[in-house]
Amino acid sequence: MNARSWAAALRQWRGPSRHFFKDLLGGGSAVIDGVSTDATADLEPFNSDWMRKYKGHTKLVIKPASTEELSKALKFCNDEMLAVVPQGGNSGLVGGSVPVYDEIVISTSRMNKTRSFDPVSGVLVVDAGCILETVDHFLAERGHIFPLDLGAKGSCQIGGNVATNAGGLRLLRYGSLHGTVLGLEVVLPDGTVMDDLTTLRKNNTGYDLKQLFIGGEGTLGVITGVSIHCPQRSQAVNVAFFGLESFEKVQEAYREAKSQLSEILSAFELMDGQSQELVHHVTKKKRPLEGEHPFYCLVETSGSNAEHDSEKLQNFLEHVMEKEIVADGVQAQDESQIQSLWSWREGIPECLGHWGGVYKYDVSIPLSDLYKLVEDTRARLNSAGLIGNEDEQPVVAVVGYGHMGDSNLHLNVATRRFDKAVEEMLEPFVYEWIAKRNGSISAEHGLGLQKKPYIGYSRSETMIRLMKQIKTLFDPVSPEARLER
Repeated sequence: MNARSWAAALRQWRGPSRHFFKDLLGGGSAVIDGVSTDATADLEPFNSDWMRKYKGHTKLVIKPASTEELSKALKFCNDEMLAVVPQGGNSGLVGGSVPVYDEIVISTSRMNKTRSFDPVSGVLVVDAGCILETVDHFLAERGHIFPLDLGAKGSCQIGGNVATNAGGLRLLRYGSLHGTVLGLEVVLPDGTVMDDLTTLRKNNTGYDLKQLFIGGEGTLGVITGVSIHCPQRSQAVNVAFFGLESFEKVQEAYREAKSQLSEILSAFELMDGQSQELVHHVTKKKRPLEGEHPFYCLVETSGSNAEHDSEKLQNFLEHVMEKEIVADGVQAQDESQIQSLWSWREGIPECLGHWGGVYKYDVSIPLSDLYKLVEDTRARLNSAGLIGNEDEQPVVAVVGYGHMGDSNLHLNVATRRFDKAVEEMLEPFVYEWIAKRNGSISAEHGLGLQKKPYIGYSRSETMIRLMKQIKTLFDPVSPEARLER
């Protein structure tokens, strides 16, 4: 939905259409006008991503409160050839939700109503701007659970989650949003509303068009409503945390977990020793285990019988320790300990940013090679003399963690500052490494600005051409898709 630069938008703003958005959306915070007034401070959160890596220069943010308002706003922008960028919670990691240049930002933050919930079917219908954590609390009060959990749940929005096909911590148990989302309401670039907000789990009537918008990153339209199937919340949740001496042992533990915990296994998270050392360094918290290990795993089970599930997890832990797959482990005894153990996994992203910048690569790799990318990247940066404790060495550490059950690795390079020498060592090296192993350069979060030049490492020329044709079909005024910018 890029049409032309802000220079054109500025002319429109000063002309007869100057008051269009204020007349449409009302006064107050619905429109942040940085054209006729100095609103730099108010615009800053919309121009910068949370990693402080990408920065746009928008002078105008609009916040429609309904699908109708958003439809009228998009139609106006389309007719007047004004470039826009949709933005939810702005918690993405690839620069996909901030302006490339000076586009008008369309924020969905005021579209935050729960439209309906059926406690029998478990189908929830919400506005796109609803906060993930707020929605999950709403469901918890009704005995259900949202089939997605993220570290950014306190700020990310449901529409953005769907637009980036977020995976998160519950995918192992509940699957991806391609399966759990039942219907969508989307405003297309010309303002047309595509109402496919069905609550049916089965609807085999023609093409399943909603799938184009799940993971489409807002390039084909702006999601305004989501219908999603939410499972019954498990009454019994148990967590174990253990240390292992090699990645081979990690793979053995995962096989045993699938075999012994099967129907109640809800998460199997991987963390390397360096990531846990950095969390300990920043938080000063007491470690869950006495000794230090090269690898750690967190296993969560969710079921209906607390005593049965706890015993099953305890038996699993004893088994893998007896077979010397696991070196040491602990099982949470109450909710407080469960949250404490999870904090060692969920606290990693925030702690990595303690020194300055972080280069993040959220990728999918066949399990057997999953951690080798971390080792090879660490060795590459070490050989270049970029890792160390001195200020002139920009890299603090190279760590790996992620969703073992999804073959999803988070390769993170914690730095004292963003540095061109580091970037040149990382890219395209990381993408070439992944392509050789038939992996994906984007497991979650999408392409955004960071990965758009590298899509060819994961998609064929035929698939890229088809994507461009689809983009042109939906947005003929702006034939340049994100892939072509």
